[in-house]
Amino acid sequence: MLFNPIYQYQPLKRVESNGSRLYDTPAGKVASVTTILDSTKDKTFLIEWRKRVGDAEATRISTESAGLGTLMHKHLENYAMGLERPKGNNTVQVMARAMADTMINEAFPLIDEVWGIEAALYYPGLYAGTSDMIGVHQGKPSIIDHKTTKKTKKKEWIEDYFLQCCAYALAHNEVHGTDIKKAVINIIDRDAKLQSFVIEGNEFDHYSVEWTKRIDQFYK
Repeated sequence: MLFNPIYQYQPLKRVESNGSRLYDTPAGKVASVTTILDSTKDKTFLIEWRKRVGDAEATRISTESAGLGTLMHKHLENYAMGLERPKGNNTVQVMARAMADTMINEAFPLIDEVWGIEAALYYPGLYAGTSDMIGVHQGKPSIIDHKTTKKTKKKEWIEDYFLQCCAYALAHNEVHGTDIKKAVINIIDRDAKLQSFVIEGNEFDHYSVEWTKRIDQFYK
């Protein structure tokens, strides 16, 4: 896996406005991809789950998952950049390292070249966000996303992951003049079992259209 930063990804400042995350881009302030997705999705399942487990337990689980995900991403980022990976021996630190090890050993060999890691992207006047990884996956320019989960996923459960990657691809194509039409979602569970989902061709086009519908819904 070659780190080859052929595009310049300028950092974007994040600002909060009325509880929403905005990015301050060269074309003005816009909503984040995650804000648009969160504001336009069906939250029935999440509401019922929070009622079932209680607010305190739901908050604890969400906070724990977010911390584990952040740490695992730091392992992957440092590895790809050739930097020392995080150390530590508590339960979360050991789990994050094991999950990252599997991702590095099983998913990273399919990545030919990395253009950017934690790269800020924006579509002028519409949205912005930060992509986990941008580069070439098995010979094709791709948006590559890394997720953690408590249990394995079915493809029909992760539509928003595909929409997120399509959003980043469309932004990259618009600003950097590329033609990215492939998204790779690598999901690792707490037993360090890896799932990889790929969309391209007609399927990528389908989710790109669905993403534009979510944009329209958000701004309406």
